[in-house]
This record gives sequence, structure tokens and C-alpha cells, in this order.
Amino acid sequence: MNPLRNIRLLLEYDGARYHGWQRQSDAATIQGVVEAAVARLTGEAIALIGSGRTDAGVHAWGQVANFRTDSAIPLKAFHQGLNSLLPKDIAVLSATEAPPEFHARKSARAKTYEYRILNRGTRSPLHRHYAWWIASPLDLAAMAGAAAVLPGEHDFTAFRASGSYNKNPVRRVLAATWRDEPGGWLSFTITATGFLRGMVRSLVGTMVEVGRGKAPPTVLAELLESRARHLAGPTAPPQGLYLVEVFYGE
Repeated sequence: MNPLRNIRLLLEYDGARYHGWQRQSDAATIQGVVEAAVARLTGEAIALIGSGRTDAGVHAWGQVANFRTDSAIPLKAFHQGLNSLLPKDIAVLSATEAPPEFHARKSARAKTYEYRILNRGTRSPLHRHYAWWIASPLDLAAMAGAAAVLPGEHDFTAFRASGSYNKNPVRRVLAATWRDEPGGWLSFTITATGFLRGMVRSLVGTMVEVGRGKAPPTVLAELLESRARHLAGPTAPPQGLYLVEVFYGE
């Protein structure tokens, strides 16, 4: 009997109409929809493993997932066949053979997320599901100053969502930067070896308070030290968050 193949998928998706990544019995999720498509293609009930659980409304440019299968279907068919079965807001960018030990979550070494803000006076009907619209001017320099404390290893208890399943709140941030683009776009990009549930959105919400002048640029350093979740700013809404890339040992 041949050993099970381990198929690695690179996924892009618009999370606007989904209740997050994780399979649910009573709601549409990314994991559930992709698993159903794989089952139709292979005739097998498979378990899809994702690199992480994006929340409802969160998007991905580079989510990585893997599953094991007995099927002899060529990789090209996994790529093109799944795309023919998936809805228009989910796409398989690539399908590759992975070593038996590869695990999309456990093998990951780091991830990059980006959060997008549209900072202009008028709301955007076209971008309402893909960015946080903030009408009042934000002080980007102050927000960047607050973010400067993030690289390094810290206890992110103050920035974890309730119900987080992560027992260890310590994470190592490799880079964290803000940038502005024409048209009122502000983007926060953060790369870390791991993230707590709600961590990026909580950080962004607190830095927006800095940008509004409601908190000093030192607030992130103070919250990392105090670990006082109730003193952090409001959590940024999900539609501005994107999983950009997952890094492995290659």
C-alpha cells in the first residue's frame, strides 16, 4: 500500500462572507468550503490543516494549508480542479507535494500580516469590506513611534482576545512598520514567529488611539509591561486584516 500523499496548498481568499477559517457546523467557513471541494475532487473525506485560524471577515493573500490523501490525482488537477469547484472568493494559487512531516501550522516559522486603513473624510463603498475607514486625521508619525517598541520578544497578554487558546503569551516580533500611500491609505505590516488570537487587531486599535491623540506613543511599551488588557484600545475591525505570507524552513 502506498503511503498517503501530503498535499500543500497556497490559498488566497476574500473573507468578507465567511465566519473565519475554522470549520463550523452551522456557518460557511474557508476550511469547510475547501474541504468540501477536495472531497468532491478525490471522493475522500479529508482534514484540511491551516497555518492559522483567521477570524470572520479577515482575508488572506497567502494562507498555507495541507491535507493527506490516497488519491493519485496529478498536482495540476488539484490546482485547476479545486479552482473549478471553489467559489469565486477562494482560490488555490498552487498545489505542491510536501514531505510527510510537513504540517501547515506546526512547521511554520513566521507569518506576516498587514492591516489596511482608509484615512479620508468620505467613506468608500468599494472598500467597505477590505479596510477600516477612519474619517478623522491620524498622526502616522506618532503611530510609527508607538510601533517601534514591538520588535523583539514580549508578553502580549494585553493584546490577546478573550477565548484565546494560546497558553504562552510570549511572542517574538521580527518587524513592525507603518507606511502611507496615495489616496489616504495607511498600512501596518507585522512579521512575528507567532501571533495570539486578536493580537494584530488589538495592536492596531491601540495605535489608532495614539494617532487620534487619545494615547501617548509610549502606550504600547506600557501595556507590554503591565499586561493590562483592559487598558488597551478598542480592537480594530476584521475587514482591514490580511494574512500576507507564511514562512517555513525552506
